[in-house]
Amino acid sequence: MAGFKTLDTIGDIKGKRVLVRVDLNVPMADGKVTDDTRIERIVPTIIELADKGAKVILLAHFGRPKDGPDPVLSLKPIAEAAAKVIGRKVAFATDCIGENAAMAVAALKDGDILLLENTRFHKGEEKNDKAFTEALAKNGDIFVNDAFSAAHRAHASTEGLAHNLPAFAGRTMQAELEALEKGLGNPVKPVVAIVGGAKVSTKIDLLMNLVKKVDALVIGGGMANTFLVARGSKIGKSLAERDLADTAKQIMIEAATAGCAIILPVDGVVAWEFKAGAKNETVGIDAVPEDGMILDVGPKTVEAINQWIDRAATLVWNGPLGAFEIEPFDRATMAAAKHAATRTKAGKLVSVAGGGDTVAALNQAQVAEDFTYVSTAGGAFLEWMEGKPLPGVEVLKA
Repeated sequence: MAGFKTLDTIGDIKGKRVLVRVDLNVPMADGKVTDDTRIERIVPTIIELADKGAKVILLAHFGRPKDGPDPVLSLKPIAEAAAKVIGRKVAFATDCIGENAAMAVAALKDGDILLLENTRFHKGEEKNDKAFTEALAKNGDIFVNDAFSAAHRAHASTEGLAHNLPAFAGRTMQAELEALEKGLGNPVKPVVAIVGGAKVSTKIDLLMNLVKKVDALVIGGGMANTFLVARGSKIGKSLAERDLADTAKQIMIEAATAGCAIILPVDGVVAWEFKAGAKNETVGIDAVPEDGMILDVGPKTVEAINQWIDRAATLVWNGPLGAFEIEPFDRATMAAAKHAATRTKAGKLVSVAGGGDTVAALNQAQVAEDFTYVSTAGGAFLEWMEGKPLPGVEVLKA
């Protein structure tokens, strides 16, 4: 991977202590991991390092501890879950620095795996404190960052360590960066982006960046309503940020200047209450009843979106087209997702998607595995789409 130091250039690591920053911020219920997707993603890096004889020492955060150690936010149960997924023993240390960590590291044999306790139990983690970073670095000879999802934060275990130890991108980080390069960095054109979700206010930077980089921008979800208001459409009681109509107009002006087509809904599925199975009807976008709410884009809009997907060589997707969590307002998102998956499987489309709701929607449509790449990174994926440098990535550049 041009421009970044990866495991391909790490050299002989037999007997070396390798600190590996991973994402173990997994969903839990009753002390058990309920979704081990993020654990599965880090297995290739861990196995590769262990099989080459490294002493693999995992660093991770979990949740947002407010004031020091919190038993509820301990990584100990995640160590047990990780061992099952990896298929090897994962030892656990009750701290990430100090005597407990040092003793656990000293007990490792070549190829062993150790998980240190939640880095956020120390305030120095989020402050990227020099003394805390140095205390972490004492336990390692090499630093590998495999947590793209935390790369937008300049914390001790994501950015600071790279200034203290030789630093490399793990396989998951590498796969993410390669996929993102195909998505927006150096994509095959034409490029189409689908951006949905509830609010324009959370995605202004994203939209402003995308209109300069893509050939067409499809806007769905509640945020499309704000653009419809800006265009003068009456949207009844639909969710919209009416105070951002001028911002929406400016984005449309920027798009026109850059030669980017903006694709807005031409029809919508309207209901009178927000609940599963609610009475609904499909209407033209200029015929929304005064007392109705647009909860999904309609079939004509889906047809237009699919036509753009057919023209595209690259698709970048962030956010659903409607209220996909409840039926029947999931239809548009499901239909477009399946169409994109079919094109991808046929070798005609590079499809990169990310963001919590997007991942959930693609899983619901049962097509996540058919996309070229699905990022579980959330905030880091969004900041990358906004064109912002990510501290945890910048320090891995060769």
